Amino acid sequence: MTKPLALAIKWVLIVATMAGILWIATKLAQAGNTMAVVIAGLVGMGILAVYATRRSVPLKYLVPGLLFMTLFQLWPVLYTASLSTTNYGDGHLYSKEESVSDIIAQSVREVPDTPRYKMSVATAEGGDPVTADLVLLLTKPDGSVYVGDKKGLQSLPAAGVEKTPIGKITKAPGYTVLNAKQANARSKDLSAIAVPTSDGGGIKPVGLSEAFEGKATVSYDAKADKLTDTSTTPPSVYAPKDARWVNVADATQSYPQGWKESVGLANYTRIFTDPTIRSGFLGIFVWNVVFAIASVLSTFLLGMLIALLFNDPRLRGKAIYRSLLILPYALPGFVTALVWKGMFNQDYGIINQTLNLSVDWLGTPAGAKAAILITNLWLGFPYMFIVCTGALQSIPQDVREAATIDGANAFRTLRSIIMPLLLVAVGPLLLASFAFNFNNFGLIYLLTKGGPFNGADTSIGSSDLLITYAFRLAFSGSAPNYGFAAAVSVIIFLLVALMSIPGFRRTKALEEIN
Repeated sequence: MTKPLALAIKWVLIVATMAGILWIATKLAQAGNTMAVVIAGLVGMGILAVYATRRSVPLKYLVPGLLFMTLFQLWPVLYTASLSTTNYGDGHLYSKEESVSDIIAQSVREVPDTPRYKMSVATAEGGDPVTADLVLLLTKPDGSVYVGDKKGLQSLPAAGVEKTPIGKITKAPGYTVLNAKQANARSKDLSAIAVPTSDGGGIKPVGLSEAFEGKATVSYDAKADKLTDTSTTPPSVYAPKDARWVNVADATQSYPQGWKESVGLANYTRIFTDPTIRSGFLGIFVWNVVFAIASVLSTFLLGMLIALLFNDPRLRGKAIYRSLLILPYALPGFVTALVWKGMFNQDYGIINQTLNLSVDWLGTPAGAKAAILITNLWLGFPYMFIVCTGALQSIPQDVREAATIDGANAFRTLRSIIMPLLLVAVGPLLLASFAFNFNNFGLIYLLTKGGPFNGADTSIGSSDLLITYAFRLAFSGSAPNYGFAAAVSVIIFLLVALMSIPGFRRTKALEEIN
């Protein structure tokens, strides 16, 4: 490649990158995320400073890796940690101001004797029908047309507007009208829309074709920080409590729209002080450690023994045997887990039928844990077999011959020569396997879903790992608590890190063997 062509390609890539960052910064600015805009700007300036000059040659190679590490490793960890100090969850998704706006919008009731609008649901032209902000294209009985969004009602120029005979808008310049299927898929977003009007009222959709003009029955007193609902007699007053609007006269009544706020270390305190969670958490942690260690040891030992067998030059047909043995590793893990789940069925499973047993593998705590370890052994040993095979083939043959000349038998050669050299290569992978199995969500979820459960308490299962427990806290139940689940995830991260440090030190010591 000639120098001018390489230079041209370089500047095209720089300009394209800057344009992409500018587009991202614009979207972030529209969302009101000032800090993210500043970070995007700093990243753009850094890229320009590194790649637009002939200096900092090492950084030209390091910057892509650093950016991807920040985006896909550091940022998720930091975001999860920040989320763990909040009450973020179902009913606590937005700011306090947004909760007030939503409650007031939901309280809009139709004003008697007011005309209804013919309505079409649309997005800004080019917007994604699934995610873009919705607008209402409205036609009054007198034929005048308007567009309404959260900012208010505005006149729509008649030029280019097409309507059905009953007045429903089918086409408008600058907007994409959604069809019935697309609009119905956004029914939840549509129900939350209330276009504010100049007299303090609002326009709300009725179905997919009409909208009415109404008045809000709830008002907010910013000075007193209270909501008043005039639809009841006497009017109900709501005050903030535990990040929700609670009825002052009856604490059992509250609005579902709460708000997200910082709770400090309350989520972490709850893990270690709540008796139910604490007892369950400790039990899950013990099983989690046992499962990870047993999985690593069993898969490694089986994989290593088979690799040692196939490393014998006297064995014929090794290529065929090796191909057959890695089949469990080649098949999708979720398929294999579901197959094993069927095989462990107490009444119809092939395991009980073949061995003439009636073990309730998935219905008892001990049976479920045994089933998990057996399934994971089947899934994991091919990986260890492949790794050990490669490591064994890298050990020089003259080292083994020297041990034989010195009088070492096969076991002594394995223990004193092969194993130390094997662990130099395999040691870091064993640590990685431990971390993977410590968070092996897919196997547990597909095989047992964390069960069996004790009685009616479905929050903690007998075969739960910490990661499946966190998932259940975040996405199950009547009020998922993402902040608390994030705190559990941070604890998992710290536990894995602390347990991995001694292993890494031991691996470093093994390197001295070479």
